[in-house]
Amino acid sequence: MTMYNMLLLQDMVSWVGIEATLFHDYSMLLLCLIMVGFCLFMYLMCFSGKFIIKGYSSSDYLEFTWTIVPAFLLYSLGVPSLYLMYFMEGASKYDLTLKVMGHQWYWSYELNDLDSEVAFDSYMINFLDLNYGGFRLLEVDNVVSLPFMSKVRVLVSSGDVLHSWALPSLGLKIDACPGRLNFMNVSSVQPSLVFGECSEICGVNHSFMPISVEFVSWDDFLSCYVS
Repeated sequence: MTMYNMLLLQDMVSWVGIEATLFHDYSMLLLCLIMVGFCLFMYLMCFSGKFIIKGYSSSDYLEFTWTIVPAFLLYSLGVPSLYLMYFMEGASKYDLTLKVMGHQWYWSYELNDLDSEVAFDSYMINFLDLNYGGFRLLEVDNVVSLPFMSKVRVLVSSGDVLHSWALPSLGLKIDACPGRLNFMNVSSVQPSLVFGECSEICGVNHSFMPISVEFVSWDDFLSCYVS
C-alpha cells in the first residue's frame, strides 16, 4: 500500500490495476510533452524576434499536420481506454460470486457458491483495540478472503444510502446504490492483503467504513469458509 512519502499510485496486485497504471503513466507523459511544447512555443514567441508573424499565407502541409497530429494523439488515448473499460466490465465466466451490501456504517458480505451459505458483517476495529503494527481506520474484525488467480464477480448494493466499495490496490471502485445491483470483476495475481474505504459521503461516520480483502490460495480459502 502507499506510504506517506510516495507520490504515485499504489502498487497494483491485479491485471486491471496494472493496465490502469500503465494508461495513467502514458497519459501523464503525453500531457507533459504537450505542455513542454506549448511553453516552448510561447517562450519563443514572446522573447525571440525571429518568430514575429508579419504575414500569413495558406499552407496545406501545415493544415494537414495540425489536423492529423491531434487526431493521432486522441486515437492513442481512446483505443487503450476503451480496451481497459471493456476489460474491467466485460462479462465472462466466474469462479466465485461475492455479494457486498453497504450499511451505515459497516459492510455485509455473502458467499453463496459454497456448500453452505456464508454471511458476515465487517466492522472497523477501534484504535484502542488494534494490535501492534495494525493500520488505523483500515483494520476490520472480519476480513474477506478470496482466492487469487481466480475470477471473482462482486455484486454491490446498499441497504440505506449511497456507499462506494473501493479498493485502490486493485484499481477498482463501484457505487453501492439502494435498490440497484452493480457488479465488477475482481482478481489478484498474487497473495496479498488490500485495504480500501467507502469513497462516497454517506453520513457522519463515513470515514469509519474500511474494506479489507485478503487473497489466498484455494486451499486456504476453503479452509476459512467450509467446515
